[in-house]
Amino acid sequence: MRTPRLERDRQQWIFDYVVQETGKVFHWDEEGRPLPKSVKSHGQISKHLGRIGQRLERVAAEEEAVGHSATAFELYYRASSTFALAQHPVLETNDEKRYLHGRCIANYEKVIEHAPYPIERLEVPFEGDELQCNFHMLPGKPNAPLVIFIPGCDMTKENYPDPRIMQSHLRGMHMLVIDGPGQGMSNLRGIKLKPDNYERAVLAISEYMAERAEVDAEKIVIYALSMGAHWGLEVAASGHPLIKAVAAPWTSALDKYFILDTFSPRYKQLFGYLMGAESEEQLDSWVSQMTVEGREADIKCPVLLTVGEYDSRSPVELVYNFYDKINAPKELWVYEDTYHQARMFGEAQPRHDHHMMCHDWLVDALNGKYGAGHDKKMYLRTGGGGPNGTQGEGQDALHWWES
Repeated sequence: MRTPRLERDRQQWIFDYVVQETGKVFHWDEEGRPLPKSVKSHGQISKHLGRIGQRLERVAAEEEAVGHSATAFELYYRASSTFALAQHPVLETNDEKRYLHGRCIANYEKVIEHAPYPIERLEVPFEGDELQCNFHMLPGKPNAPLVIFIPGCDMTKENYPDPRIMQSHLRGMHMLVIDGPGQGMSNLRGIKLKPDNYERAVLAISEYMAERAEVDAEKIVIYALSMGAHWGLEVAASGHPLIKAVAAPWTSALDKYFILDTFSPRYKQLFGYLMGAESEEQLDSWVSQMTVEGREADIKCPVLLTVGEYDSRSPVELVYNFYDKINAPKELWVYEDTYHQARMFGEAQPRHDHHMMCHDWLVDALNGKYGAGHDKKMYLRTGGGGPNGTQGEGQDALHWWES
């Protein structure tokens, strides 16, 4: 059974009803129904997505057997991603969790085999353990800049990037995707998230990658999505000289009260598992220490924050307050009338415009575009221009009536 028991467990009955009616466990403001209609409760998600993963894997193997490598490649990726989503709601390390995560990994091995560019699984030493990472190298393995992607708390390293849409490669950069403490393979190995160990993990990985022949050690940047933005901004505040810039879209970096106590019950249950808490009191104590507020002055490299105007996990007034205390080169993009998954256009996740634009911003940072004193706030208006235009520049979502 999942532990610890939490006060928010009392909301399970209404949570199951919302899952049944919307096909979502969170982000109810988004369009569409990601879960199949057969799912009527949270407990069913792992089995019903697992069945879809099994079918995708079977058809991928059939296509591979007759020499259809391109089709097999795509279906193995979809199978791996589906198994990753299926294992996530299992908030204990039991036989079901091991099976579903194991199929995620096995199918991704086939993605590696069929990918049109080299992907290498790495095991990076960290405090007596090993952290598993996926290294997506540019074709030919040239010496080139490196983007380290920090996933959100409900992702594994197999979810992103879609290997058919490599935004980093299109801009001449390798990408490394990590399972940090409390994520993916780390959960299976018992490497739990603690208030301060993710920052150390990313720095250890950065130092390890700086020694790789393929990596230009003078050009390592961080792309940190959603809850990953918390850890990415911790890394920025470390002042480590290897880290040249941090892009932190959908930033969930501030007061964790909003994500754990006012948003979907799923998140507090998830953090109980990721952190290995034995009681709600212990969980609350640990989470209270997960903050980058107060470290703004320690940030030296260029940073980009993005947030939806009505992101209930990251109240925009807190983001503005945090941003204003940063002295390093900085940008903030606030998307009008959007929520957590803030973007301009309604494409599916792999093609979200923020992936493209954040990668462009990282390239510009490496090229020295953002010098001392750079400070750009954008209020990206509904139906309006983008972050590199002039509409919305210097405008403030907290005073929307003035513009």
